[in-house]
Amino acid sequence: MSGDESARTALARRLRELRDSRWPGLRVTQAQLRDAFGVSVPLISSWESTHLIKIPPVHRLEKYAAFFATRRSLANGHARVLPLSDMTADELAEHRALLDELTRLRKNALRFQSAESSGPAPDALHEGPWHFADGEPITIICSQIPHDEREKITYADPSSPDYIELYKYSDLDSLFELWGHVRASNPHSLVTLRATEDLRADDLTTHVVLLGGVDYNEVTAYMLSRIELPVRQVPDWEGERGPYFEVDEGGDTHRHYTVTSSSGDSVRLTEDVGFFYRGVNPDNTSHTLTICNGMHSRGVYGVVRALTDARFRDRNTAYLRDRFRDAEAYSILTRVRVQGRVAVTPDWTVASYRLHEWPGPIHEA
Repeated sequence: MSGDESARTALARRLRELRDSRWPGLRVTQAQLRDAFGVSVPLISSWESTHLIKIPPVHRLEKYAAFFATRRSLANGHARVLPLSDMTADELAEHRALLDELTRLRKNALRFQSAESSGPAPDALHEGPWHFADGEPITIICSQIPHDEREKITYADPSSPDYIELYKYSDLDSLFELWGHVRASNPHSLVTLRATEDLRADDLTTHVVLLGGVDYNEVTAYMLSRIELPVRQVPDWEGERGPYFEVDEGGDTHRHYTVTSSSGDSVRLTEDVGFFYRGVNPDNTSHTLTICNGMHSRGVYGVVRALTDARFRDRNTAYLRDRFRDAEAYSILTRVRVQGRVAVTPDWTVASYRLHEWPGPIHEA
């Protein structure tokens, strides 16, 4: 086996080796890992394949490291992943060593994947940020129009013969665009749409996707209050320059406003500010939280289109992968240029579109 081929398949071979021979006299089955990880057997099999390479995300490798750090993962014949808080000092050390090894192998596999691909990688439809592990539920929570505004829309009145439920959502362009893409990227997952007024107990513990800002989506405000970010949305609608995103960076605070142009009494939006965040769901740390936000609806739409637009999604997905690599959480504050009624898809490979990135630049040893 050549050195390149060895690097390409090393992670898959190591995952199979852990399952087959981690503990003498005890072989772990794919079905047991399925039960412990909450994923499908075919997905586990794909991670072990040395032919059709599928590289697992970091949060899955964290589960592998925790599972194989201790034989207690199979106590009483029941497969489970122990919380790190329940592990002994020796088990925690084993977990760290395994995780370091697996993430290193993953980086090598990703580098090989990039080198051998003639186009942008990965494929955003099947491996990008909008693709989740097979079978895992996804909930899109969209901002909604306030009741006093909704009362002015005839079709939003449930008593109307022509009542249309979707009129209660305030980011319909973004919702329509994202819904189809998420469904296409996750054909085996239940994708649920919710307004904040319709939330159910289980909705916040799935993979959660939030559309809309803190004004019209109270779940966005709730989630942002629970995660530590250097970026804040400030809805200062009465201020001289209006609402803005505020960024703490290097001890300084920067404000990013929208850009408008005036003609007589009319004011037209020419540049919005959008915000994309991906991290761990604070209500279920084995799942993700994604936020697509903006000062106005065009900002939300531009952020969504950055990862769904067929012309830009692969290059933007590749940028996220290469820029943030194994970061547990990351965000981009982006310009969204507006031409007439059209929000232009931002190209994150062009520096002028990126207003702020978090975490900061990663310097390798």
